[in-house]
Amino acid sequence: MAEVINMPRLSDTMEEGTVAKWLKKVGDKIEEGDILAEIETDKATMEFESFYSGTLLHIGIPEGEGAPVDALLAIVGEEGEDISTLLNGNTAPQEEKTGAPEQEVKAEVPAPQADPAAGGTIPEGVEIVTMPRLSDTMEEGTVASWLKKVGDTVEEGDILAEIETDKATMEFESFHSGTLLYVGIQEGEGAPVDALLAVIGPEGTDVDAVLKARSAPVAEVATGDNEAERNEEVATTATENKEIPVMSVNGNRIFVSPLARKIAGDKGIDLSKVKGTGNNGRIIKRDIENYQPAAAPEQASAPAVAETASPTPAVAPIQLPVGQEHSEEVKNSTMRKVIAKRLGESKFSAPHYYLTIEVDMDNAKASRAQINNLPDIKVSFNDMVLKACAMALKKHPQVNTSWNGDTTRYNHHIHMGVAVAVDEGLVVPVLKFADQMSLTQIGAAVKDLAGRARTKKIKPDEMEGSTFTVSNLGMFGILEFTSIINQPNSAILSVGAIVDKPVVRNGEIVPGSTMKVTLACDHRTVDGATGAQFLQTLRAYLENPVTMLA
Repeated sequence: MAEVINMPRLSDTMEEGTVAKWLKKVGDKIEEGDILAEIETDKATMEFESFYSGTLLHIGIPEGEGAPVDALLAIVGEEGEDISTLLNGNTAPQEEKTGAPEQEVKAEVPAPQADPAAGGTIPEGVEIVTMPRLSDTMEEGTVASWLKKVGDTVEEGDILAEIETDKATMEFESFHSGTLLYVGIQEGEGAPVDALLAVIGPEGTDVDAVLKARSAPVAEVATGDNEAERNEEVATTATENKEIPVMSVNGNRIFVSPLARKIAGDKGIDLSKVKGTGNNGRIIKRDIENYQPAAAPEQASAPAVAETASPTPAVAPIQLPVGQEHSEEVKNSTMRKVIAKRLGESKFSAPHYYLTIEVDMDNAKASRAQINNLPDIKVSFNDMVLKACAMALKKHPQVNTSWNGDTTRYNHHIHMGVAVAVDEGLVVPVLKFADQMSLTQIGAAVKDLAGRARTKKIKPDEMEGSTFTVSNLGMFGILEFTSIINQPNSAILSVGAIVDKPVVRNGEIVPGSTMKVTLACDHRTVDGATGAQFLQTLRAYLENPVTMLA
């Protein structure tokens, strides 16, 4: 019996996953425990195992595509097994969202529409076009522009309008041929899904009679019409990725979107000279808008014109750079989107304030040198900062808290988050019970967690539960900076570089080494005096590292 595999929830904060890579393809034999795919969550890319044995019959989410938790990921069953029932019950929304193949989506032309509520009948050959649902979350659409006007002849496949959804502005094609008799939504106006968008039919049709016959919502007419409309909606989404071939002069095929073809025709642009940037080299709207014909002949003739225009000596023209504007949109990874969401929520919900001190690091440098002279022991300044923060939190528990609205949670354990930069963004591995760890244990743990975070092998539970966070950019030469609090923490420490500079000691100017650290605090839980006292304790530990070993 076929088994449906849904997008798993691989972390407590995961709402959507992206298939980074499929390790099996349709038709492959699968044993229980085999790795099906690598799935990118909001925190890491993880291997996903199959819990079933059989043949991989269907893949619901292609590589690089994302889907919410519990969306259809794959179907595993017996070779040749009929899975049409499972597909019809589970994949319709996904196909509507991503666009089904053209050959699998056929918009049926509905029969003459009887309206029992109004007691009228829509004449044969007249088609009611409603606001389509162009995305799974779309509830309302706005007509950005009409590409046809009332009275124009419309062929099946022509672009009627550009419709702005909650996610993008999309071209909307006509599935009917005839004359555009009526426009129900003007440019710039919005309307809910299934609202009357346009009427297409034979020229000379009585539009008032059609509108009167359709006084009730189309969705209430008949079940068959509903099915046809759903098919039209799916087909509309599918046509966004459809490639329309055009024959060029030399016989080569050119793929171009309908809207780009229309704009090129209006501007008189030769499509064979335009380079497409869409899928498979498809020419799209922005390629036509950005197209610039070669200007070399005009530039070459400019000096000659200038010479004949005036007997006075010609002034050498200023050579301005000539180029083509170019930009690229890269799809945001799941990790990038979650970073944006979480940090935005923190910055705009928690009232941040910042406290900065400068720490004398001469004794810390000397102590580190002595420690690292011991066999098989290496500690970094970051390890010393983490140890000092953990010990300071024991003395200032107000900083080791979380705001919960009606209550404040005091954490009696100390879990230190360590911000680590990875290719896609930022992750925060957690050193649990850091106050009970030695400097060498902290150093080994940070090295292990950071290494696995960069190779995407870290486990989700190793990035959860922090009560305080440290972010260090000193190794990049950054002298001082501020960080956004890692919720639900109440504070985060930003660590700058150690700088050699003149300092005043005992009334004399002498060489010294200092480091600036900045504490970002949530004012709902940590008052200014409390944050300042925490920094005083932290400075005492860092300026006298022997006290951390006592």
